[in-house]
Amino acid sequence: MSFTETEGRRTKIVINCAMLIMAIYSLSQRDYVFLRTSYADKLIIDILGPVQESITSVQRGFSGYFKHYVANVSASKDNKFLKEKIFELQNEIFLNQESIKESTRLRELIKFGEVTERKKVLARVVSWDSSNEYKVVRINKGLKDGVKLQSAVTGSEGLVGYVYRLTDHFADVITILDANNRVDGTVERLRSHGIVEGFKNNRCIMKYVNRTEPIILNDIVMTSGLGNVYPKGIKIGFISKIERETYGITQHIEITPFVNFSKLEEVMVLVFEQEEHKQLEWQALEEQLNAGSEVRK
Repeated sequence: MSFTETEGRRTKIVINCAMLIMAIYSLSQRDYVFLRTSYADKLIIDILGPVQESITSVQRGFSGYFKHYVANVSASKDNKFLKEKIFELQNEIFLNQESIKESTRLRELIKFGEVTERKKVLARVVSWDSSNEYKVVRINKGLKDGVKLQSAVTGSEGLVGYVYRLTDHFADVITILDANNRVDGTVERLRSHGIVEGFKNNRCIMKYVNRTEPIILNDIVMTSGLGNVYPKGIKIGFISKIERETYGITQHIEITPFVNFSKLEEVMVLVFEQEEHKQLEWQALEEQLNAGSEVRK
């Protein structure tokens, strides 16, 4: 390479560097452009500025209100959904509690019915007919379920009454609160007999008890088993009032039933197999007649 070519390249590099330095220096010394504002421009800006500010403020307010409204609507929907969910859960809890209570009552009812050998039919009270003359409850079991007329009906606390009217699927029970329902009862402590009838104020009276019987308050009255309607040993109630007159041979005895009829929900029907009972009676009678005939021979 010749000396002349080398010098030419060096000269080009020096020139290029000098031009680059001059360009950088000119950029650093550049003045920014400013627009001169006229009086007309100032007037227009001063007039339009507040208007634009108001429009922007309204726009922002409307946007904020819309967002707030949408948020409230969404929150209201969520609140309604949560309230409905809470109501459903509360209702479910209530139904579960009622199922537990019903199961407890039914267990007590079944346990109570174990004292008798009669056929047992569990039933639910579906209506209540109350008046000054008689008191009746209707249950949801009838002929199709094996219920028969004159079947005794009990609750878990004690005696309810007996079946006096019957259909295929329902039965009417005349309770011990009815004056037409007469139960042969006995005082548990003394074994004193009397007839229990409906009286008033959800109470019964016990008639034909000798005034010399030393009956006291809170004595328990139960069925005696006479009459082939009520099994023996079912509790009726406790003696809550006694009046002994200075004359007469009996005393006035009021009984408060163990069954709370205003809260009665489930009952047990004790079906009396009358045909089998009659067959046993006829069989016993025939055996006695046969035994008498053999003695005479």
